[in-house]
Amino acid sequence: MQDLELITKARHGDAMAFEQLVYRYDKQVLSIAARYVQSSEDAKDIYQEVFLRVYRALPKFELRSEFSTWLFRITTNVCLTHRSRRKRHIHTSLDRENDEEHGPALSESLAGGPATDQHVEGLEIASYVHEAVNALSPKLKMVFTLKFFEGYKIREIADMMECTEGTVKKYLFTATKKIRSRLTAIY
Repeated sequence: MQDLELITKARHGDAMAFEQLVYRYDKQVLSIAARYVQSSEDAKDIYQEVFLRVYRALPKFELRSEFSTWLFRITTNVCLTHRSRRKRHIHTSLDRENDEEHGPALSESLAGGPATDQHVEGLEIASYVHEAVNALSPKLKMVFTLKFFEGYKIREIADMMECTEGTVKKYLFTATKKIRSRLTAIY
């Protein structure tokens, strides 16, 4: 079924139709949230909030844009408000348990082997990049995340952020410049 059919059925109380909409877009919403907050628990909170808002607002959706654009606009707004509500730092223990979500414990990764130095160097660089991205203002971080981590086009980002393409380009330029200046120390 097309999105329009599912939306129509969901508006009339068909829970299965709404579930299909969620299933169709859940991975993308979770991916955007996870890249934005870099915490699986926070990403799941954002995911739930997004689909709760979609469920409540679906009767008011006017079909002036694609459903996906509307959904990702809600996702963007929830991510931005989430960051302003919860400012916390994530710390990973060297000795935390090995698990599927995070992979091997860092202490295991450092156990030795021919590629250990390269691996540690890669982790260090990734840490600097994440730190630089996280230091951006919420809107700059969202635009940068949508463009470079999620692969959206400037036009799509402009629709999601409810701004002009020129504004998105300006945000990308500013974000890239700020990240580049923070990373000059490691180059």
